[in-house]
Amino acid sequence: MTTEQWGQVKQKLRQALGANNYEHWIEPLEMDSVSNGVLTLMAPSAYAGTYVKRNFGDTILGEIANLGSDVRRVEFTSAPAQANRGAAPRSDAPATPAPRPKAPATTTSKQDKMLQPAPLDPGFTFDSFVVGKPNALAHAAARRVAEGDQVEFNPLFLYGGVGLGKTHLMHAIAWKLKELNPDLNVVYLSAEHFMYRFVQALRDRNMMDFKSLFRNVDVLMVDDVQFIAGKDSTQEEFFHTFNTLVENGKQIIISADSAPAAIANMEERISSRLSSGLVVDLHPTDYELRLGILQSKLESYREKYPDLQVADGIMEFLAARISTNVRVLEGALTRLFAFGMLVEREITMELTQDCLADVLRASERKITIEEIQRRVAEHFNIRISDMIGPKRVRSFARPRQVAMFLCKKLTSRSLPEIGKRFGGRDHTTIIHGVRRIEELIQKDSQLADDLEMLRRTLEA
Repeated sequence: MTTEQWGQVKQKLRQALGANNYEHWIEPLEMDSVSNGVLTLMAPSAYAGTYVKRNFGDTILGEIANLGSDVRRVEFTSAPAQANRGAAPRSDAPATPAPRPKAPATTTSKQDKMLQPAPLDPGFTFDSFVVGKPNALAHAAARRVAEGDQVEFNPLFLYGGVGLGKTHLMHAIAWKLKELNPDLNVVYLSAEHFMYRFVQALRDRNMMDFKSLFRNVDVLMVDDVQFIAGKDSTQEEFFHTFNTLVENGKQIIISADSAPAAIANMEERISSRLSSGLVVDLHPTDYELRLGILQSKLESYREKYPDLQVADGIMEFLAARISTNVRVLEGALTRLFAFGMLVEREITMELTQDCLADVLRASERKITIEEIQRRVAEHFNIRISDMIGPKRVRSFARPRQVAMFLCKKLTSRSLPEIGKRFGGRDHTTIIHGVRRIEELIQKDSQLADDLEMLRRTLEA
């Protein structure tokens, strides 16, 4: 990988990501080194490097692969910290001149810079969001807020684990709002950015401008709000901003990694306000949703690379094996496609297992029979000794069959081994129990819901 090739990649990224994303995040990147298939890029700050890696890393790697480079991974390092360590790690924050200064626009005021929102990913729209049972409610609520004329859910609070689609939905809402009403003042930023803006306003003695700007937006969207937990002054300002906007009938949309009441070190009054609107949980992905996401990605890749050859069963294999989160799943697919194009080979099962060996090892299920027995016993409020014991009364037999079913589905243990852990039962007893549960969940919705909740708990 040469400096000239990196320049070519940057031009491709301008076309792929759009001018706004390119100028904010890609243009400042400089090539630092290439070693053992790892390209290291110099970012203006640690935050910028993390943001680019998380949001654009796969796209960068894909464009590099198109050049035929042997780079397999992209890492980021940051420039040495400036003397003013209290400033926000953004190129518009330090008073010291940047290495490549740009002439400031005469129409851009200091207040405009303070309120400059985070750039939106052009790929994160409602059209590209794959809907399944685990995220259907969150998707429906997001669309309602984006397309509705009135503020109905205020705030809309989306929460869930890493890589389940919170940020995608936040960006999709912002894009739709801007599409329907270009004059609407929509501000999307992370909680970390909000804190940086607040600290910068304190340092510059500019709090009145800060308060005025943030309290006069039409829609305020704050991602990863858990980052302000424990920051007393920032929480205080966020609380007052929140109240002012709600009182003025402005829409607020928040995301976090857990429910409002479960965010550690968050003030109770803020947790209470965040819970006052619609709180929606994005559940861990199931097999069908993961397969849908992979098939959608495959179609988009085939549009750009018609010669891409993928053997049957690969998408099903990845959806079954990689169940951690969507980012890991999409990252694995990008790596697989890049490798296939570099070596100019059809993506077969053998190539997939070789290329993604580390990802597949990390994603192997580690659920034990003992853990399943414990969870099922707790759920049905019985003792483990009764569940695995000889009694055949319904209150013990049904949980026993549920546990057998989950052991068969969630572990790689053989039927005789499972039977041994259930009081030395024969493998035919395990088969009967599994089949019985498979029959019951077709007509017993309560049992189906119990199984789904247990599966999510165990996989989490």
